[in-house]
Amino acid sequence: MPLMHNPPHPGKVLREYLGQMEVADAAARLKVSRTTLSRVLNGRAGISADMSLRLSDALGTHAAFWSGLQMDYDLWRASRKRRPKVQPFHKAA
Repeated sequence: MPLMHNPPHPGKVLREYLGQMEVADAAARLKVSRTTLSRVLNGRAGISADMSLRLSDALGTHAAFWSGLQMDYDLWRASRKRRPKVQPFHKAA
């Protein structure tokens, strides 16, 4: 499957889901610190598996939705970096 061109950080998507809810209120509902949630919302931290599950419970979404957004974002960023040429694995005879 091809990578999305410049996918948004999942925190940007989460910000849309939260609407006008205050960060402190959302953090309290998720049982995380305000700083933790703020870092995600501002693109300075990723969404962990644990956070995906919390968001799933709080928003009625699938945890895989959030982890998928993070994976797409991470893969796109990694694809933009210079990487060393690697040797392919060969099947054993």
